[in-house]
Amino acid sequence: MDRKDIHILRLMGEIGRDGSPSQRELARRLNLSLGLINTFCKRLVSKGYFKVKTMPKNRVKYFLTPEGLARKSRLTVEYLRYSGKFYREVKELLISKFEQMEVRHVKALLFFGAGEVADLAYLYLQLTDIRLVDIIDETCIGDHFFHLCIKGPERLKRDDWDAILLTRLDSADSDAAFLVQNGVSPDRIEAI
Repeated sequence: MDRKDIHILRLMGEIGRDGSPSQRELARRLNLSLGLINTFCKRLVSKGYFKVKTMPKNRVKYFLTPEGLARKSRLTVEYLRYSGKFYREVKELLISKFEQMEVRHVKALLFFGAGEVADLAYLYLQLTDIRLVDIIDETCIGDHFFHLCIKGPERLKRDDWDAILLTRLDSADSDAAFLVQNGVSPDRIEAI
C-alpha cells in the first residue's frame, strides 16, 4: 500500500464521517496541503467514488457512491494487511535487537523518539532483562510514555544508561547524527 492510497483512505473516512467539510478543513484534519486535497477530491469524483452537491455559500457536499464504498472497503482491507505485515516485521527486528543487546550485557536503555515503534519496542522489551530508563523526544517533552515522562536531549548527559535505541524509523540517520553531535558515542547508538 503506498502513501497515496493511505491518504485517499483517510480522506474517504473524513468525508464519510462528515460529508460537508471544506477542503481547507480536510487539509487541516489530515495534515495535507490544500492543493493535494483538491487533487484527491477531483480524482475521486472523476472516478465516480463521490458525487458532489453544491450547497449555499460556495460549499459542496460529497456523497460516497456504491463504487466509492467498495473502493474504501478494498483500501481498508489492504491497509489492515499492510499494518499487520509492518508490525510483524518490526516485532522480529525488535526481538532480535534486544537479544543482541542482552548478549552485549546492555542493562539500561534509552529510547530516542516516541510513537508507534517506541510503543512496540517497550512491549517487547518486557520480555528481556533490559530496563527502559527514559525516553527522549524533543517534539513532545513532558508527555507521558507508559510510566515515564518524555524528556528532551539534555537527558543524554546523565550516565545511567548503556545504550540508546532509535525508535523513529523515518529519521534514524538524522537522529543518529544528532546524538553523535551531542556527545553520544556511536557504539552506544542502536538502530532497529
